[in-house]
Amino acid sequence: MQFIDLKAQYRELKASIDARIGQVLEHGQYIMGPEVAELEQKLAEYTGARHCITVASGTEALLISLLALGLKPGDEVITTPFTFVATAEVIVLLGATPVFVDIEPDTCNIDVSQIEAAITPRTRAIIPVSLYGQPADMDEINAIAAKHGLPVLEDGAQSFGAEYKGHKSCNLSTLGCTSFFPSKPLGCYGDGGAIFTSSDAFAQVCREIRLHGQSKRYVHTRIGVGGRMDTLQCAIVLAKLEQFAWEVEQRIAIGARYNRLMDEKGITRVQQRADRSSVFAQYTVCVEDRPAVQEKLKAAGIPTAVHYPVPLNEQPVYKDISLGGTPVASGIAKQVMSLPMHARLSAREQGQIVEVLTS
Repeated sequence: MQFIDLKAQYRELKASIDARIGQVLEHGQYIMGPEVAELEQKLAEYTGARHCITVASGTEALLISLLALGLKPGDEVITTPFTFVATAEVIVLLGATPVFVDIEPDTCNIDVSQIEAAITPRTRAIIPVSLYGQPADMDEINAIAAKHGLPVLEDGAQSFGAEYKGHKSCNLSTLGCTSFFPSKPLGCYGDGGAIFTSSDAFAQVCREIRLHGQSKRYVHTRIGVGGRMDTLQCAIVLAKLEQFAWEVEQRIAIGARYNRLMDEKGITRVQQRADRSSVFAQYTVCVEDRPAVQEKLKAAGIPTAVHYPVPLNEQPVYKDISLGGTPVASGIAKQVMSLPMHARLSAREQGQIVEVLTS
């Protein structure tokens, strides 16, 4: 059994993917070729944001966004400790301090009720993470941010395609970022990512930072990075985008089927709110004695993963440079376990997984 079946997806999309790659090989514009602008236009239309800026990775999307916000040493950024390290990494790389707010025990997203107490005169931004494919409580977060004059940067690396109250993830705040890492709901065959915003000013700054801070060729008006998404990867995402609506529908249906099975068996799972959707970048349950459960599933040929085993504020490199205690995240990290999840996972396979899990 596959944890994520990228090979099956490729077989279905082979003609389109190969044709798109072939077009790039023919025109030879491997950096900033026409597929880059085409993808940016289509992704902006999909989310409803005015602008999409493709970049080299989801991490680069976060880094460029924080550079665009003017983050400086001594600043603080409020975020969650229960996420991939990139969320905090970019804050520290710019000399700022991550301030970790605890998570909700049921969704594992940031606990909005604790955000305002974490704001100080040094707070520069709030970064909620749309964990496991489900947006956080963005209306409440945006309201708190507006009250204090702060921008909100949604880390939507896991949630592209999800909706919150009828609006697409990555178009829910000042800036939104996503990743096209191969295992994501919409992935390329290497690294890639994108920034979304409806601010013309932020879009222009992000585009300049992406190209080494250039306002025009060899005129550098700001500090930048080499942050471009290459043309071949954009071509692959364009091919996958043709089937993405179906992929999202399947993920939602398969996630709902998992939910029914888990609830019938009394298995604790990550919950989803009624006013939003999840694209189930991971399907995650909570178990006691996780190593033993993983070994039992492995013996049955069922792969698992842990997202995430250690909160970021307990990681060796972050524990002395971050702020905030997070007991809920600390406890959840010892229990979470992700199961096989992709758009081609059959009902039979899901039944087998749950049967072994509860045996």
